[in-house]
Amino acid sequence: MAGNSQRRGATRKPGSKKGASVGTGGHGRKSLEGKGPTPKAEDRPYHAAYKKKVAAEKRTVAGQGRSGQRSASASRSAGGGRGGRTSSTHEIVSGRNSVVEALRAGIPVSTVYLAARLEADDRTREIVSTAAESGYPLLEVSRTELDRLTDGSVHQGVAIQVPPYAYADDEDLLDAAEASEQPALVVALDGVTDPRNLGAVLRSAGAFGAHGVLVPERRAAGVTASAWKVSAGAAARVPVARVKNLVRTLQAYREAGVFVVGLDGGGDVAIGDVAFAEDPLVLVVGSEGKGLSRLVREQCDAIASIPIASAVESLNAGVAAGIALYEVARRRAS
Repeated sequence: MAGNSQRRGATRKPGSKKGASVGTGGHGRKSLEGKGPTPKAEDRPYHAAYKKKVAAEKRTVAGQGRSGQRSASASRSAGGGRGGRTSSTHEIVSGRNSVVEALRAGIPVSTVYLAARLEADDRTREIVSTAAESGYPLLEVSRTELDRLTDGSVHQGVAIQVPPYAYADDEDLLDAAEASEQPALVVALDGVTDPRNLGAVLRSAGAFGAHGVLVPERRAAGVTASAWKVSAGAAARVPVARVKNLVRTLQAYREAGVFVVGLDGGGDVAIGDVAFAEDPLVLVVGSEGKGLSRLVREQCDAIASIPIASAVESLNAGVAAGIALYEVARRRAS
């Protein structure tokens, strides 16, 4: 009943009323102050991520000290190219062939990832033994975690984290040709933005003895994890030079005595009949949609085409480069 003061709990006991006490003005102020943003895991000394970062830095320093024992191509891929430019982030290289080729080339590795309960073969055994001999961290992870690390690519249960790719200098490619005592053979990509096409070009370049690949810095694909994967390890053997201005680089190559042949569907001559096949040569491949740009086309000594059965069909950059490289290699061998 409302107003019934006899009901238990209806009245407050004397002295039980809560209120401010004397001298409490600033007692809780410190507890209300923020401590700033939470540091990243790799910046907290007690965290496992911090220990991994420190170990990776030590391995990088040790790897640089061993760089003199690696091949020239491996040194360029690991950061030793003269005037080379590195990519900005670490990359995850996945797939058994790609990982084996990268390890054989001596590229410094931050971490080796293996899927749990992985079915072993010769390649996985080589990966494990090489990682153990080189002191690389070897982590066993779930396939779900490996899918996440590789962005859902076909990793075959194996992946490695590698430092930023170090691009070679454009002069390094000519130096490599001179050291091999063979006429220079270089592939230049004009406006090719798909890294998978770059990976396919690298694979063909390695198969047919090209001395390197030229790519522009802007509006062009770089050596990413996708390119590594498609190249099947060729990215560890074939240097890639990234240049600010492809037109000027082609001009410099021509002044050095290198012929420039562009590939285009409406070319004046078939690729098998190009007169410069046995000379120092740059094959320029344009994008599948736009083809060669006007300024690049003006730098070409010849425009060659690849005969195909239908005029409405076209070849992507990776396939076109592979066919052209095969024709040049065949002409040189004969």
